[in-house]
Parts: sequence; structure tokens; C-alpha cells
Amino acid sequence: MVYPFAMQAAMQKPRESRILSSGEAGVRLDHFLGTWITGFSRVRLQGFVKDGHVLLNGAPSRPSQLLRAGDCVEIGIPEESTPAPAPAQDIPLDILHESAEFLVLNKPAGLVVHPGAGNADGTVVNAILHHCSGIRIVGGEDRPGIVHRLDKETSGCLLIAKTESAHRHLSAEFAERHVEKTYLALVEGILRMPHGTIEAPIGRHAVHRQKMAVVDRGRHSITKYRLLASSEGKSLVECRPHTGRTHQIRVHLKHLGHPVVGDPLYGRRGSHSRHFLHAWKIAFADPSTGKPVSFTAPVPADFPAWAIEAAGKQKR
Repeated sequence: MVYPFAMQAAMQKPRESRILSSGEAGVRLDHFLGTWITGFSRVRLQGFVKDGHVLLNGAPSRPSQLLRAGDCVEIGIPEESTPAPAPAQDIPLDILHESAEFLVLNKPAGLVVHPGAGNADGTVVNAILHHCSGIRIVGGEDRPGIVHRLDKETSGCLLIAKTESAHRHLSAEFAERHVEKTYLALVEGILRMPHGTIEAPIGRHAVHRQKMAVVDRGRHSITKYRLLASSEGKSLVECRPHTGRTHQIRVHLKHLGHPVVGDPLYGRRGSHSRHFLHAWKIAFADPSTGKPVSFTAPVPADFPAWAIEAAGKQKR
């Protein structure tokens, strides 16, 4: 069944389009939209498809349509459906560094980065709008200042652009993989190899669509790791992702046989309140000077004492 064009006259926002890569092929249209367009539920996105606001290769389609490499997906969100601008909220921020161009925050576990389905407010975006109101138009009103994201339960370094020029610069740095990110992961088990490289393609899980997995036709993904310490049947691992796939470190560590402690999606929650992944360090070129800068977020107190001690012994 092909749904007719409906409500096209009501569409006011310019269309956005995306050409699918080979690593994105094989997924349903509505599932793909859920990974691309934030702020709307899956049901709402399916409604956009049925109402003709989404085109596949220039024509209406259906939510369950499977996508192929090279397909062009276009969406024009009805103006009345656009989420309201995020309100400024007085939420405490742990600021590691602030300049006229950017902020580096130490994001606590449990804090969502930007508003979306199920998280209309109480996010990092709401907090930074209160901290510096001029950031509202930087990079777009839906995600002002945001140049990268951390999962809700992941703590650590989060980089925020304060000006449009800084946003362009830092976004390009991420896109060209010039930003160096170092994570700490507390994982299940004792690693046999003290260091290594995980090079395994990542794509959407074939059955559980909210999960990612190592798949044959996934997107090229590389994570380098190094064992820092082991104790109590667990290991503290330093991870350096060289690509930026969704849930990359969590998926790669599970593939290695050592899922992140407390990760209900790729391991088990157990008695823990969050998964133990921490964005420890970030290094990039300063938008103003072009000189390299780096920042470190202290290891959270909910990590085991032996892990915090081991991290503290590493050279900065």
C-alpha cells in the first residue's frame, strides 16, 4: 500500500534530505527516521510518513518500507508539529572550562543532553540556556550549542559551542575525526589481552531495533583499548573510539566479551543504577587560536575505589 500525499499544503518547514550509506541499509523507514530525527516518538514519525511528509526517492512510502543503500529520504516536518523552543532552567553545571567560544562540562550520569521524546526538559540544553542565553540560536534552536552527545547514563566531558563560528569549527572537527576522545569503562571480567584494537562494523540489531550490534554490513567502526587495572572480577579499560557510531564503545566491549558493568542493553543491570562509562578526556583545536587544548573530567565517585586510584596513576 502506498499512502497518498496528504496535508502537503500545511507543510511550512523546508525539507531535509539524507542519502543512505551501505551501513544504514536494511532498516525500516520509520526506524531510520527515529535515529535521524529527534524530538518525536516512533508513532509520530510513522504519522509523518502516512501523511505524506516523508518521501522515499521522491515519492510517498510506508513506515515499514525497507531501505537500500543510495535511497534518498526527505522529510518536511509540519510547522505545527515543531517542538517548542527549550525553556531555560536553573540546573547546576559542573564547568571544567569556559571561554568566549566554548564550554567543557563534566556531565553527571543521568542527565540527558537535549530535549526529546520522554525528556521535554531538565536537560543539558535547558541548563546552558540559563547559563548563557545568547547560545539559543547557535547551531539551531532544537539543539543549541550541541556539537556531540553522550548517552544519558554516560558521565564526563561534554563540549558545547557558544558561538556560531565555534559551532561550525567544532562540528567540522568531529566530522573529520580530529577530536580525540578517551573514555573509561568498567567492564565485566578480566581481560586476557592488555591492549588491542576492536575493528568491527556496527549496525542496527536485526531483531531488537533499539539496540546496535556488530553486523556484517554495518558501518566501519574502530575502538582502541588498554587495560588499566583489574579487581573483584572486573576490569578498568581505557577506550579511544576512532569512529563515532551509536553506542560504539558499549557494542565493541560486548563483542570483546566484556560488557560494561551495569549496562542493561548490552550486558546486565544487576544492582547498579547506571552503566559505568565515563568520557574521561577530550582534546581538540581551540576554535579561536587553532592550538590544541585538552580537558579531563574526574572519575565519578560511584566507580570502585580501586578503579579511581588506577585512573589517577595514569599520565595526563
